[in-house]
Amino acid sequence: MSKGLVCVFGANGFLGHYVVRRLAKDGWRVRACVRRPHIAGELKVMGAVGQIQLVQANVRYKKSVELAVAGCDAVINLTGILIEQGHQNFKAVHVLGAKNIADAAQNTGITNLVHISALGADQQSNSRYARSKAKGEQAVAAAVASADIVRPSILFGEGDGFFTRFAGLANLTMALPLLGGGITKFQPIYVDDLANAICKIVNRGSSGAIWELGGAQTFSFKELLQIVLDAIGKKRALLPVPWAVSSLMGVFGEISGYIPLVKPFLTRDQVKLLKIDNVVSGNYPGLSDLDIEAETIDAIIPASLAHFRKYGQFHQAEAG
Repeated sequence: MSKGLVCVFGANGFLGHYVVRRLAKDGWRVRACVRRPHIAGELKVMGAVGQIQLVQANVRYKKSVELAVAGCDAVINLTGILIEQGHQNFKAVHVLGAKNIADAAQNTGITNLVHISALGADQQSNSRYARSKAKGEQAVAAAVASADIVRPSILFGEGDGFFTRFAGLANLTMALPLLGGGITKFQPIYVDDLANAICKIVNRGSSGAIWELGGAQTFSFKELLQIVLDAIGKKRALLPVPWAVSSLMGVFGEISGYIPLVKPFLTRDQVKLLKIDNVVSGNYPGLSDLDIEAETIDAIIPASLAHFRKYGQFHQAEAG
């Protein structure tokens, strides 16, 4: 029997694919809300025939959100951006979008709402990203008191936005930048572990909790870059870059973003984020409270980055 109809915003994103697949496996009917349904057809085959419905919705437009939420039993908001481009800015997506979704849930009587935020969400932060995430949390809690807020660390898995990007950079350059000296701490979480956590919360019904979800291990930025290099079999210099120079790199990154089809590798706001450790505080429940054993980076990263090696899966590590 179906557990009901769940509305998933941001279903076509990196995390969204994993969440939709798990929801379908758990027996939910899924309304996958995306801005461009014509490029999200692969979502429909993640469940049984008719189990997954593609719907056009843009969180910046309240009416489209209301239409998407109508008739649903639960709502999950996965939408988020790291780089502002055009109308897709932090305020529009993280604050207004979150409010539109929560308001639509409230107006239709939906109390089972899961909102994905981020570790480091803080209204006092120097980072616009972190401030917008905190304001989004506030808007959601004000509209639906029973909504659960999930704050994950950076994600890893095939096609992620961190390890994959630095692996690509390592194939193009002879050195990788250690922004701020590479001392910032991270607690990466496997994307499917996060998807599993989200589905477990929805299955039992949200209750107004805040979750901080990090992986099994904590690493410095330098250690993560070395993990990338080891995984792809490359030797590259790791060059410490002071924060002032990192910010300057962010300026050039933002300028490159004005070139059509070019996605900035780094922005000044991301540099501000990198100054703060991205690890769980221990003040909120985590993966263990959901009976989830976190996957390790060593178990996932080598295979997910295999295509960056000289001979792909057939690459042999050099002796010594």
